[in-house]
Amino acid sequence: MVVIVVQARMASTRLPGKVLLPVLGKSILALMIERLQMIQHQAVFVIATSVNPEDDIIEQEARLLNIPCYRGDQNNLLDRHYQAALLHNADIVLKIPSDCPLIDPRIIDQTLTYFFEDTIAHDYVSNLHPATWPDGNDVEIMTMACLKQAWENAEKNLELEHTTPYIWENPQLFSIGNVSWETGLDYSMSHRFTIDYQEDYLFIKRVFEELYPANKNFSCADILDLLNSKPEIYQINTSYAGVNWYRNHLNELKTIQPEQTKQAPVSQ
Repeated sequence: MVVIVVQARMASTRLPGKVLLPVLGKSILALMIERLQMIQHQAVFVIATSVNPEDDIIEQEARLLNIPCYRGDQNNLLDRHYQAALLHNADIVLKIPSDCPLIDPRIIDQTLTYFFEDTIAHDYVSNLHPATWPDGNDVEIMTMACLKQAWENAEKNLELEHTTPYIWENPQLFSIGNVSWETGLDYSMSHRFTIDYQEDYLFIKRVFEELYPANKNFSCADILDLLNSKPEIYQINTSYAGVNWYRNHLNELKTIQPEQTKQAPVSQ
């Protein structure tokens, strides 16, 4: 059983309630779930949120989307993922953050196919170590045994908060695979398709407005073509390209280099 766990919560220091912001009459979370359901592989989807009262609305949205909702600890995302996967009898677990509404279903399929078909039996496969696709196409796949081992042994706050660092920071303990963008390009620090700031919301909203009406299953390549033809859209959130959570933990992360992140621009 493949279980895709989508972590979502209303509390966000930079953009509160970002997953329920409206785009084309739907929430960002609804549009993201719609894209996830376009994958070719068979999977069960679970929205994992916190037990905090402000996340009642996430559970309500999950019900409207007819997606199971698991509620757990606000800050221990590792436990939240593990418990949600356990509840749904997962053999394979996919971690997809809810701040990736433009994620290309084809990239998820490509990463899953690699996981299942590679000659090496991997415990963990992602497209993030190193990342090459535009930020916001994050796919992490792990066996339930791998997730359980992390759940039993992870202790650092960043390992609990971000679910998978214990795995990819300990390559001596796990068989780890990575899928790179077949173009040979690396847009991970130059293109930002994820949502954490108001500018990201305006960018994502514009991309959906441009592409979704004609083709709901638009691809990463379609977005890049749009940005090439209308560079003003690329400019909306380009100042945040390369900004990710690594920036706050460079002194703790062994496998992440300083050039894989950058500080957020100072607000005007």
